[in-house]
Amino acid sequence: MDRPEPRTRLRRLHRPRVQGTAGNGLQLGHPRAHQQLVPTTDFQEKRTIMSNVAVIGLGIMGLPMAINLVKAGHAVTGFNRSQDKIDKLVSEGGKGASSIADAVKDADVVITMVPDSPDVEGVVGGKDGVFANAKQGALWIDASSIRPDVAVRLAADAKEAGIRPLDAPVSGGEQGAIDAVLSIMVGGDKADFDDAQDVLKAVGKTIVHVGPSGSGQTVKAANQLIVAVNIEVLGEAIAFLEAYGVDTDAALRVLGGGLAGSKVLEQKGQKMLDRNFDPGFRLALHHKDLGIVTSAAREANVAIPLGAIAAQLVAATVNQGDGALDHSGLFKQVLQLSGRK
Repeated sequence: MDRPEPRTRLRRLHRPRVQGTAGNGLQLGHPRAHQQLVPTTDFQEKRTIMSNVAVIGLGIMGLPMAINLVKAGHAVTGFNRSQDKIDKLVSEGGKGASSIADAVKDADVVITMVPDSPDVEGVVGGKDGVFANAKQGALWIDASSIRPDVAVRLAADAKEAGIRPLDAPVSGGEQGAIDAVLSIMVGGDKADFDDAQDVLKAVGKTIVHVGPSGSGQTVKAANQLIVAVNIEVLGEAIAFLEAYGVDTDAALRVLGGGLAGSKVLEQKGQKMLDRNFDPGFRLALHHKDLGIVTSAAREANVAIPLGAIAAQLVAATVNQGDGALDHSGLFKQVLQLSGRK
């Protein structure tokens, strides 16, 4: 008996929610306006392309995020100042771009992941930047950690250019980016946050809308304050334990099971014991973030005495030439203050 021809069906790649004009309800240029009807068969499921995503900045965090977006089925184009990072993304199934303009021209979603406020301003502004070259209605997700006031100003510029902005800094370090379990704190319009879910869920686990534009950066500043103080006090505790000759591996194991347990202890304790400060998140960047939070706290008339001390200790470590170390390298400063190697 002849085998019947496979029954062909059509599957919609996006579930449109956005209200608009009559017809398909989507405005031209909206990320969900680029739906595709892809024929599939009952015998073979084709790979779903969710969205065209451009990632600007393929560093310690940006590259694994881009790779996870590829794994999730998105068409990902990356741009970075160093070609080797672009080549790595291409080897993982993404595409490379020769410029920011080239990367974003067809993107439904643009993610920027660069070090500081001036860097974000540099990649989004000007005739070759994101705002001048991205499609109308595209989502712009800034995953960088920058000043909240800059995030608010750039969000207004993005809207004026027809781009939908979200400030969405992340926490979890390099390993969190690799494992796609980042915590993402998102500021911006709730409707845009909802539309970004497929992309955000490809790189993060805890994804929360925390308020209007700038709110994500404010929450990230608070995160960096907590982390810095935790790293400092963990370093002090380990120096204390080592001074008394305690089995530090056993000590951290039992401390981690009690109220003293934390992600910082879990991820940074062994690095301190091993004196291994290969960067997952560089001290120089944490120094920048603590400058943001101390400045913002002063503007809000909020006292952060422990944060201010931690900021000074981080600054001293960076000024001594250790800015390229992982932020657990703050332990070196603790040891130096104690006169220990």
